[in-house]
Amino acid sequence: MTETLDHTLAATGEGARRADPFPVKGMDAVVFAVGNAKQAAHYYSTAFGMKLVAYAGPENGSRESASYVLVSGGARFVFTSVIKPATAWGTFLAEHVAAHGDGVVDLAIEVPDARAAYAYATAHGATGIEEPHEVEDEYGTVVLASIATYGDTRHTLVERSGYTGPYLPGFAPADPLVEPPRHRNFQAIDHCVGNVELGRMDEWVAFYNGVMGFTNMKEFVGDDIATEYSALMSKVVADGTRKVKFPLNEPAAGKKKSQIDEYLEFYGGPGVQHIALATNDIVATVRAMRAAGVRFLDTPDSYYETLGEWVGETRVPLETLRELKILADRDEDGYLLQIFTKPVQDRPTVFFELIERHGSMGFGKGNFKALFEAIEREQARRGNL
Repeated sequence: MTETLDHTLAATGEGARRADPFPVKGMDAVVFAVGNAKQAAHYYSTAFGMKLVAYAGPENGSRESASYVLVSGGARFVFTSVIKPATAWGTFLAEHVAAHGDGVVDLAIEVPDARAAYAYATAHGATGIEEPHEVEDEYGTVVLASIATYGDTRHTLVERSGYTGPYLPGFAPADPLVEPPRHRNFQAIDHCVGNVELGRMDEWVAFYNGVMGFTNMKEFVGDDIATEYSALMSKVVADGTRKVKFPLNEPAAGKKKSQIDEYLEFYGGPGVQHIALATNDIVATVRAMRAAGVRFLDTPDSYYETLGEWVGETRVPLETLRELKILADRDEDGYLLQIFTKPVQDRPTVFFELIERHGSMGFGKGNFKALFEAIEREQARRGNL
């Protein structure tokens, strides 16, 4: 009976969490440090269709920063800008924006036990930034801790099972900035991609393996991920439930500057390159976001001439894929549809991916060449290829 129960648990997410040395529940939030959080919140409300749910600023006791919390299904973004730095955290945020422009400062992960997660991580080599501590208000108590990862990025470990508020203590509920769309553009964060310096990808893969107990999910090297002019290498680490997935990229030798080199130059070092958002209807989402002003990478018509031969039938007709410039890929488990935005700030750094999965847990390997050629065309327009 015990063996049967253990086998059943191991085949479920709960079983995987129990077996993991560093169990996680999922992504808690992607936290951005930005120059103007009010304007960023408005952009992501109107262009991405997200809903403002919480706010912290001078009006409710936050004297040095203003933060806006937006959600779309289970995806949560937090945009913070500094008003007047008064603490080490405020100074760090101000320096982060000065060095990197608008970018991701924190990939926060929800965990069942923040104290145990922090203890495991630091015992296995992680650099602790904040030790576990409780914060509370009328909605309950949250336990927080944080560790450092690549560049100036951190992982805040969030234990919120005893909390019912809109985000964290100190945040007040907020009304939407605009009327949310009837169609939810995306439901969750699928994965978050980090760019690191040449020769350091394996170091950070080992970090996630050892410090957080993540396992290697995919690996892309050589011709998998190269064009005529540039190349990169990528490995994907994930927790046992595959709810938290972190692809890690580094540049590789090529004739010209790769997209990773460009990112590292303009971001001023390693950091989060793009965030993939899971959608149930990529066609409706792309149409809505295009209409709201979001600009996507272009794909030449030649890509679609042979697409049907190797991808086969998908729920979206080939002509619709061609019209909207959506990419498709198939593996042994199923297929996926995906599209990438152009950078969403003036620096050619952070961008987004929309992904609709039908069985496939891949990352669009069959599209790498087309995607990177599209990025190279944008690099050439910027004079950075």
